[in-house]
Amino acid sequence: MPFTVTETDLPGVLILEPKAFGDERGFFYESFNARDFKEATGVDTTFVQDNHSRSAKGVLRGLHYQIKHPQGKLVRVTEGEVFDVAVDLRRSSSHFGKWTGVTLSAKNRRQLWIPPGFAHGFLVTSESAEFLYKTDDYWHPDHECCLLWNDLSVDIKWPVNGNPTLSTKDILHATNFTSARTFN
Repeated sequence: MPFTVTETDLPGVLILEPKAFGDERGFFYESFNARDFKEATGVDTTFVQDNHSRSAKGVLRGLHYQIKHPQGKLVRVTEGEVFDVAVDLRRSSSHFGKWTGVTLSAKNRRQLWIPPGFAHGFLVTSESAEFLYKTDDYWHPDHECCLLWNDLSVDIKWPVNGNPTLSTKDILHATNFTSARTFN
């Protein structure tokens, strides 16, 4: 297997660590292989969209989700470091309202699989970060929702002093957990 898989505190949210091959020239690793992904994770999905963002230190993107057309995401960092968070919004889950956070960086090469039914966001902890992710459904802006990053009932322990930099959309459209739209 070209990577190892580790469960997080939330069943279904998985850390994937690729095996890199390096020498004095640099390194090589296979960042994605559909057959190996399915075999190692048990997840049989087809990715339909790749996204790439660059953000400065202190930028928080999220916590986003789509109530219709929910997306599974395979996320990674190719430059810098982020604190990546998933929040379980599936009412039928015994982990409903719980969160998990993982440091992803260019150095550790970790990837995180976040299944449909979770809100997702990340905070840039390095001077800047380039963040790449695959989704298994398309972005549907009319169905996008945003969970408030600092909702007290979820109580995410973000590694930030003060308030992060948020987009206008995330400020104006974020809802708290008790009024958030959730999944069955």
